Amino acid sequence: MLSWEQTPSLEPMRCCRAWVEINLAALRHNVQQFKGILPASTQLMAVVKADAYGHGAVIVAQAALHAGATWLGVATVPEGIELRAAGVQAPILVMGAVNSPEEMQAIAHWRLQPTLVNPKQALVFSETLAQLDARPVGVHLKLDTGMARLGFPWAEAVDFVRFVHQLPHLKIDSLYSHLATADEPDTTIMAQQHQRFTTAIANLRQQHLLPPRLHLANTAATLANPALHYDLVRVGLGIYGLYPAPHLRHRVNLQPAMQIKARITHLKQVPAGTGVSYGHQYRCDRPLRLAVVGIGYADGVPRVLSNQLQVIVKGQLAPQIGTITMDQLMLDVTHIPNLQEGDVVTLLGHDGQHTISPDDWAAMAHTISWEILCGFKHRLPRIAVEQPLPAPATAHS
Repeated sequence: MLSWEQTPSLEPMRCCRAWVEINLAALRHNVQQFKGILPASTQLMAVVKADAYGHGAVIVAQAALHAGATWLGVATVPEGIELRAAGVQAPILVMGAVNSPEEMQAIAHWRLQPTLVNPKQALVFSETLAQLDARPVGVHLKLDTGMARLGFPWAEAVDFVRFVHQLPHLKIDSLYSHLATADEPDTTIMAQQHQRFTTAIANLRQQHLLPPRLHLANTAATLANPALHYDLVRVGLGIYGLYPAPHLRHRVNLQPAMQIKARITHLKQVPAGTGVSYGHQYRCDRPLRLAVVGIGYADGVPRVLSNQLQVIVKGQLAPQIGTITMDQLMLDVTHIPNLQEGDVVTLLGHDGQHTISPDDWAAMAHTISWEILCGFKHRLPRIAVEQPLPAPATAHS
């Protein structure tokens, strides 16, 4: 039996099975692409909620700030604490609604900046800070201009801002809203929301209550209309190298930052007629060479994509066959010679002449690329790499 001192380290095993590669060069490139279409007066917030859309919040935050982002956006207080604990000093906006005194105390302690969506929340926050004898906390007031999610009614913006303005311990740092249809070619609803936002701004300016910073645009709106940039834009999906809609591709050249890779763990010959995986949803119509790959739906490969996926092995496309299982999936590699256990399979990313995108998976799964990115579980280690950027792809394989 091995002693504790002889126990093998887990570090060399990180890439034994499957992993996520995050190309820091691509992240920095994407930030710089967005910076290039913004006026000098407009700052860029890198949205790193949901563990940076599955990419790893700390490594993405550091890369984005290095490339010119000046703000970070998260959804929850623990997400903000994770960044602060890692040494990140940039302003961090918590975009989700916070209601408990415990969360409010944590916001003050970790120097986060909360979103306020109603007077009751603002009052509790002010009273909590008074009990802590804390210095004023910068807060961001959110208006609902048509998303019907978080936010105070836009038509009552003056009353909301006036109420928060008179509360001790709170300092209004911005006023913002969120667009519901910015990724749609039809801009009718987006224009309506923008008009509501500008009306609220005009009413606040008339009452000398206008906050010092205004922001409205997500990734899609940032690409769609420079009039929506204001003082700050909140870029999420675009930071990771994906476009929110095909018609918005022309504004910037983005490079996907994530690649999903796994290793072949077993190779075998199977005769014609063999049923593959649970339920025998695939049956071999000829003798096949089959590769078992160490990744499955528990890692984030959607089971609904069974018998639809293609992956890249040594620069060649190979079809996935049979039902995707919890920890493994199978490939038909009959046409690829000289494979061995341990060879790397690219599920998302590029290899040779082929590229497979989260958009490809999303189309097959009838979902959106955001969900694909956020689906990769934490048992897949995130490995930061520096890779040269490929030439922009003209089409997906």
